[in-house]
Amino acid sequence: MKKWHLIIDVEKCEDCNNCFLACKDEHVGNDWPGYSASQPIHGQRWIDISRKERGQYPLIDVAYRPLTCMHCAEAPCMKAGGDAVQRRSDGLVVIDPLKAKGKKNLVESCPYKVIWWNEEKEIPQKCTFCAHLLDQGWKAPRCVQSCPTGALRCELLEESELQEKIAAESLQWLRPELGTKPQVYYKNMYRFDGCFIAGSVAVEKLGLVDCVKGAAVKLLRGEEHLAETFTDAFGDFKFDALPENSGEYGLEITHQDGRASCRALIASSINVGVVMII
Repeated sequence: MKKWHLIIDVEKCEDCNNCFLACKDEHVGNDWPGYSASQPIHGQRWIDISRKERGQYPLIDVAYRPLTCMHCAEAPCMKAGGDAVQRRSDGLVVIDPLKAKGKKNLVESCPYKVIWWNEEKEIPQKCTFCAHLLDQGWKAPRCVQSCPTGALRCELLEESELQEKIAAESLQWLRPELGTKPQVYYKNMYRFDGCFIAGSVAVEKLGLVDCVKGAAVKLLRGEEHLAETFTDAFGDFKFDALPENSGEYGLEITHQDGRASCRALIASSINVGVVMII
């Protein structure tokens, strides 16, 4: 049986909020009987975007991670809501707006905090994956349709196809330790959860300091050679996807103009600054 999956590429999200606005456009002021009641114009974000800044000036980056209902195979809201919450054969989890009336406990049942309480209607609400549109033959929910960068995409897949895609694209769950088995997968999560070591290489010649292009930079852990890269036209280099609080790393830099080495202690992303070769 094919099931819907949402794939979110953290590297491609630019925080444009088109997904959020498309969701509002579809659900604010619109009741979809059997799927959802009208979403309030303020206060609810059925798709929300978190921001993460890494590094130190001038070598920093910013990543954005959209968050929506995970449509979990082992959904805690289903256990808390009884027949008010149903998981469809296509994998989508839908809260019945009539049967869920007064069930505020569903809000706290979600470990991802993506179920919202509609005070006026006294019902819990969340992303429906625009199931009412998919049932009409649409190929994607409004959030995916509106994404200009391809950060959001949906796939209707058999389990074997899903596993191939997970392996090919290194997809992962958000907070897998919860054991909820989400239908939502993330790509390039390291941009949000990982760390980097960055820096610049320079050399002094005839009293002038200039950046070094094409210097080989090796990343070491003890005696182990982990990776190698080369400085760009500005002398900058970067090693990414390192675990937080992973300890000490070494850097060895070689170029026809000289050599250098330094060490970096990783708690979070770090800019080691300008390394002079001699």
